[in-house]
Amino acid sequence: MKNSLHIAFFGSSLVSAYWNGAATYYRGILRALAERGHQITFYEPNAYDRQEHRDIPDPDWAKVVVYPANSPSSVFVAVESARSADLVVKASGVGVWDNILEAAVLALKSPRTTVIFWDVDAPATLDRMQADEEDPFRALIPRYDLVLTYGGGRPVIDAYEALGAVRCVPIYNALDPHVHFPVPPDPRFAGDLAFLGNRLPDREKRVEEFFLNVAEALPARRFLLGGSGWDDRPLPANVNYAGHVYTWDHNAFNCSPGAVLNINRESMASYGFSPPTRIFEAVGAGACLITDAWTGIELFLEPGTEVLVARNGAEVAALLDELTPERAKAIGEAARRRIQNDHTYAHRVDLLETLLDCRTTWGEPVEEVAP
Repeated sequence: MKNSLHIAFFGSSLVSAYWNGAATYYRGILRALAERGHQITFYEPNAYDRQEHRDIPDPDWAKVVVYPANSPSSVFVAVESARSADLVVKASGVGVWDNILEAAVLALKSPRTTVIFWDVDAPATLDRMQADEEDPFRALIPRYDLVLTYGGGRPVIDAYEALGAVRCVPIYNALDPHVHFPVPPDPRFAGDLAFLGNRLPDREKRVEEFFLNVAEALPARRFLLGGSGWDDRPLPANVNYAGHVYTWDHNAFNCSPGAVLNINRESMASYGFSPPTRIFEAVGAGACLITDAWTGIELFLEPGTEVLVARNGAEVAALLDELTPERAKAIGEAARRRIQNDHTYAHRVDLLETLLDCRTTWGEPVEEVAP
């Protein structure tokens, strides 16, 4: 871009990934924007014990403003302090007073201030609105200058534009090579197959199918489960539960087992074109990735050579049974090359800056934006 921007970003948390899967995405996008000379202020509520579970200090590439979560008045104070910004972003899933924030940031729109809604879980947001015609966010969508999502492809674009969005563009998850890279194996995370993900209602059944049932079917193999919320869930004897894995251990978690499993939540799998951050974290570290099947995977990684794809638990078990260390290494290396060449956050910011330079054309018909 010709000019640097002052960007005010309202999200769940930049400094804590505790029950906050969007943290990796926020960090990658915003660091890449800062490297282009843009000034970032990130506003996050003091909620869900995230400040007590910080995994990074305040970064030097963004100013972090933590506001109280106990009253709507703190939201209005935070929004008012962003009035001088050139670009204001309200992310989905802040988790505290979202409905108030979604309306309040629109008061900052002006000829010099662009206001964007950035949906970091579009399948969940769209499913919620489609189930409730009285959802208050429906009326706000046409008032935003632009809707961005971190995935979803054409199904999400069509759904948002049918709800009145001026324009909807996916800015997909990607690799931050500053953060995710190969490290030596760590005995704490040894195993044949590892899965990292919090326990969520629309994920648990798929974790049973693609991971826990596979562990039961292969008792001689070792499995590793990481993420919050699984403490009271009975697990097969050959599954080692690591609990919450802080981001500073993600590279070791991904580099140590024979393979790493990705399991999309049900809503993300049904919309397709929604690669989660875990894919890029694992591949950036050089892991051999096995993923559940979803439409659009080939836009990011080539099945069979850069990623292994399974339609059910039986196929996960078969892939794991046939996987040799040599093939796992070859797949991991090929995937890492592909992601570094095509899918870093620098690539995503190229698209974002192009969009911001072309604001006057946002209302015109466009072709689908490929990653």
